[in-house]
Amino acid sequence: MLPEDLMLLFLDEETGRVLMDSTAIHNALAGAVLLELVNSGRVGFEADGKRLAVVDPTPLPNEFLQESLTRLAKPMKPRQAVERLRTHVRDNVMAQLEGRGVLSVEKTKMLGIFPTKSYVIQDREAIAEVRDAVGNVALGNRAPDERTGALISLLYAVKAVHKVFDGDKREMNARAEQIAAGNWAGDAVKKAMEAVQGALVAMMVASTVAATSVGGSS
Repeated sequence: MLPEDLMLLFLDEETGRVLMDSTAIHNALAGAVLLELVNSGRVGFEADGKRLAVVDPTPLPNEFLQESLTRLAKPMKPRQAVERLRTHVRDNVMAQLEGRGVLSVEKTKMLGIFPTKSYVIQDREAIAEVRDAVGNVALGNRAPDERTGALISLLYAVKAVHKVFDGDKREMNARAEQIAAGNWAGDAVKKAMEAVQGALVAMMVASTVAATSVGGSS
């Protein structure tokens, strides 16, 4: 699934260290879940093209996605939908990956006091496959398809492309911007992707402004 692939890109494939801050990860993962629900045909835009709603209530076979679908019980704008899907999204995606045997989650304490979690990669081939597929597109070695195009667009929206892949920051961001604006997906997914990108960018700006305000008042 898209959220699982995205989470693997946020991890160092050797150490399991998280490569981005929690806010960016949670926002991007929630966006990926929303795209997955749109791609499944369960969620779509209303006639006005402004709000997303459940268009097919048929239960999904995946428990995580089904629980996510129940959070969108009423029509809402894309940003609100992403915010609804943020709650526990990282833990839920990690549980999916742990269930597949891709990694294990270990509870530790930072400085011996603060509870935290570390991730141990168990299936290096799984993470290497995702990183190679997306990395080749990010570096311009291959054209994007629906999967890699969506992943790069999500990374670009939270300013993570250059933190996930090695390479010239300016070149990769320029290429990611072109990919995000490309025609690699069907109309429904493309429209949802554009809405998700807009929501993620707005949320990133809001979190930056909030952090700056807190720092300035201290």
